[in-house]
Amino acid sequence: MVGVDLGPGAPVAVLDVGGTEIKTSVLDGEGHLSPAVHSPTPRGADVVERVLDAVSDHVEQVRDAQPAPAAVGLVVPGIVDADRGVAVFSENLVWHDVPFRDLVAERTGLPVGFGHDVATAGRAELELGAARGVADAAVLVVGTGIAAALFVEGRPLLGHGWAGELGHSVVDPGGPACVCGAHGCLEAIASAAAITRRYTAATGIEVPGAREVLALAEAGDEAARNIWDNAIAALAAGIRQLAAILSPEVVVIGGGLSRAGDALFGPLADAVGRTTPPHRVPELRPAAIGAYAGLVGAALLGREAAR
Repeated sequence: MVGVDLGPGAPVAVLDVGGTEIKTSVLDGEGHLSPAVHSPTPRGADVVERVLDAVSDHVEQVRDAQPAPAAVGLVVPGIVDADRGVAVFSENLVWHDVPFRDLVAERTGLPVGFGHDVATAGRAELELGAARGVADAAVLVVGTGIAAALFVEGRPLLGHGWAGELGHSVVDPGGPACVCGAHGCLEAIASAAAITRRYTAATGIEVPGAREVLALAEAGDEAARNIWDNAIAALAAGIRQLAAILSPEVVVIGGGLSRAGDALFGPLADAVGRTTPPHRVPELRPAAIGAYAGLVGAALLGREAAR
């Protein structure tokens, strides 16, 4: 599916629960992931039960195939304490202290590898993708929200699930309100969801997503251009904070916004180069595994749980 070979081992039912969609796949015994199936992430007061239903349904579908899965690999967004197997908090999905690892194990009867979506995507990029061979790196995922997987001397910096929430660093104190309660958070300015939302607020015109805002900006729409340029400046400010605190050699950028290609990486590299000194200016790289890095990371977790 993503050109990544994980090698022979236990088959795993794999799920990446994101703020917008759930991706499901199967890691076979040869180490290959099946094509991902996408479905909307449920919302509402029963979101946890519906996510558990989605996990159970996927496992049952996989069990109809051969060989049957030996484990589940599951990653979710927000604050995640992987050691305890608990989703501590997600503001986008509005859950608190959900013991997903135990709940999924009870439902499926399988061992569960559980973790944070961005942290595991970062691990996949570090071990198999764009940050391979780099000791000090950050993998920045820009999608519905923004978060970073951080690696210092090759080791993940997790902070019991609290580290890497770069989306809630304030880059513009006078900026828009964020769902966390602060103003001017990186996520409130530069996430794909924020770009879309801000264009609609500025113009009264609803657009499907950030891709359409970029297209409008490139076509000469002034409001779209301002919003896109503000997002670039905010991302550069966030990377400068990373440079000042952790000094990564490389910052890998993934998530939906990274698919903008040169329209993102060109101006962002210019802005980072201008604003980051005197700190070390990191090299910016597009994610190699990309949108499916969370699935690859979840597959790695599932393999470990099976062992």
